[in-house]
Amino acid sequence: MVGIVERLVPDELWDLFQRLVPETPSRPQGGGRRRHGDWEVLAAIVFVATSGCTRQQLPSASFEPSGATAHRRFSEWTKARVWAKLHRLVRDELGSRGELDANLHDGQAPIPLVKGTPPIQSRRGPRRRKPGKPKGDKGYDYSHLRRWLCERGIAHRIARRGIESSQRLCRHRWTVERTMAGLAGCRRLHRRYERKADRFLAFASIACTLICYRRLAC
Repeated sequence: MVGIVERLVPDELWDLFQRLVPETPSRPQGGGRRRHGDWEVLAAIVFVATSGCTRQQLPSASFEPSGATAHRRFSEWTKARVWAKLHRLVRDELGSRGELDANLHDGQAPIPLVKGTPPIQSRRGPRRRKPGKPKGDKGYDYSHLRRWLCERGIAHRIARRGIESSQRLCRHRWTVERTMAGLAGCRRLHRRYERKADRFLAFASIACTLICYRRLAC
C-alpha cells in the first residue's frame, strides 16, 4: 500500500528533487533534535500547496514533521530557489522527450510571453531557445505580431480574420484549459496567504512542477 508521502511525492519526482536540495547543515557541537527527512517534509509542503490548508492545520496523524518544521524548510528552500530549479528540471525532462509545447493564450501580451520562454532541453541537440510553432486564434491576427515572429525565425500558425475558421485551432486550446485547471487544483493559490512575493511564487512553482510531472509520469 502506497503511503501518503509516496503518493504526494512519487519516487521519480523525489529523485529529481534530490539533485537540487541543499545539503543538510552539520552540527559540529552535536546534540539537538533529529532532523526530519527531506522527503517527508517535501510531502508535507506539497500537501499544504494542494489542499490549501495552513501550516498550523497540517494533520499530525499523517505527517511526522510539524507545520513549523515544514514552513521553516519551505523558507530555506525558497531562499535557495529550489522550486524554480525543480520546475525547470521537470520541464527539461519533458522537453528531452519532445512532450513540451508552447501555446499562447494571452492576446494582450504575446511578445513578452515569447520573450519570457526559458531555454528548454530539446530531444536532440542544444537547448531550444524559442517556441517550436506558436498557435493562436484570430485574437492574435496582427501584422506586427506576425512580422515580429518571422524576424526571429519563429514559424507560427495564426488564424486570419474573415478568411479562416478558428475551429481548426480549437483542438489546441484544451492544453491551455488543462493547465489553468491544474493551477486551480493547487488550492493554496486560491487566496494570497503569503505576504512575501517570493513565497507566493514558490507555491506557484510547486503547482507548475506538479502539472509538468503528471505529464511526465503518463
